[in-house]
Amino acid sequence: MVTYEQIKNSEEVNTYIKAADASLIALGYTEHSFAHVTKVAEDAGYILETLGFSEHDVELVKVAGYLHDIGNLVNRIDHSQSGAIMAFRILDHLRMDPSDIAKIVTAIGNHDEGTGVPVNAIAAALILADKADVRRSRVRNQDPTTFDIHDRVNYSVTKSQLKINQEHTIIKLKLEIDTKISPVMEYFEIFMSRMILCRRAAETLGLSFKLIINEQSLM
Repeated sequence: MVTYEQIKNSEEVNTYIKAADASLIALGYTEHSFAHVTKVAEDAGYILETLGFSEHDVELVKVAGYLHDIGNLVNRIDHSQSGAIMAFRILDHLRMDPSDIAKIVTAIGNHDEGTGVPVNAIAAALILADKADVRRSRVRNQDPTTFDIHDRVNYSVTKSQLKINQEHTIIKLKLEIDTKISPVMEYFEIFMSRMILCRRAAETLGLSFKLIINEQSLM
């Protein structure tokens, strides 16, 4: 089996991730490099492992998480679909089992809120992990006076945690937001479609999705 560690240590894969993130730097986007894809991979793995999925599925979702944004190398528009095609080429070249490739490609191709659907557990876990990665360290702009709304919202998040309760019935995204930097409504202004997709993804996994901001339950 092609493993997460193998993909994570692949010079080819890491070259694509660096180049994809360089394109997003030029476009003024927040960080989409190794910190983001590693966090997404590990959080997605945490979700499936906590819910009792097999080690095999946990490994697959971590691979999907690490590869999910390489499509930004091609273009930000439809990057989930182009990323899925790139992942197919990489994993097929490594002779991964076709049934495993199918799950990973499906998850990557469905992770974006514009067109994505949580069609299976791996896709659902990837969606939740990706959309939950809101944090100050993703902001590259060092001048707060020139922040756009995405910079403000990410920079305002001083703490973020994605957690499944002990009963395995609820997945919570808990955020601490500095409202002096960005009001809570700005979070919803740019992320509402993502939170709706998270709710659908949670339902696919048999969970309820809860968004908690500054100890207030908002979804």
